[in-house]
Parts: sequence; C-alpha cells; structure tokens
Amino acid sequence: MSNGSFQAGDYVIAEYKTGVYYGEVVEVANSMKAAVRILAVKEHPTQGDLHNPMDPSVAFFHQRRALSFQEIALMPISTIRPFAGVVPDYQESLKRALLAQISKLSDMEAWARRSLQELELLGQEYFPVKN
Repeated sequence: MSNGSFQAGDYVIAEYKTGVYYGEVVEVANSMKAAVRILAVKEHPTQGDLHNPMDPSVAFFHQRRALSFQEIALMPISTIRPFAGVVPDYQESLKRALLAQISKLSDMEAWARRSLQELELLGQEYFPVKN
C-alpha cells in the first residue's frame, strides 16, 4: 500500500505534530489529508518550544498532551504509513510512551551533567591557575 492509497478502516502509524500514534483511518479527506482515529500512543509529544529546542528559558514553554483515545485528528497523508501489527492498549501505550520520554530526558540530563564535569576539567587543564 502506498501512502496515497489509504482507505477508511486501514490501521496506520501516524505522526501528529510531535507525537506518533497507532490509529485507524476514518476518512480520506483528499489526496493530502486523512482523518485518523487514535487507538494508541507510540511516541509521546515533545515538550517545549519547537522553534527553540532545548531552550528552557523561552517565553512560552509548551506542554503537549498526547492525543486522546478515539480522538480524531486530520493528518497529512505524508505522515501516515501502514501498520499491520497488533495495536497496543491505549492506556498501556500512553504510559510506556510517557516513561520512554522521561527516560530519554533523564539520560540527556545525566549526559549534560557529566559533559559539564569533563569540560570543567578540560578548562583547568587548558587554563591552569598560575601561582
């Protein structure tokens, strides 16, 4: 099945804004968009300002909720691909996606702390204090 040949009832994986979802095509609106009913969450949406990633000091730090179970979203066909597996339970998938996002950010936080320690050591090596 190519991206342009979706029909109502097809199971898909679809990206919406910054989240990725398992869903069912409800209607193909035109050659560019399809209405997709959300059945489960594959990847939780990214938090913050997408125009200024990794910047916690932006004027408005966006909190993005995952789309709800059975919510219908109009999505670009280019963000939809066929899915032939078993759709996970919505609540379990939401929990798994949320915990994966938290784990990823925690790993980044730990990496940033360790990088800062190493950079501070390099700074001392590069620019030793002269007595």
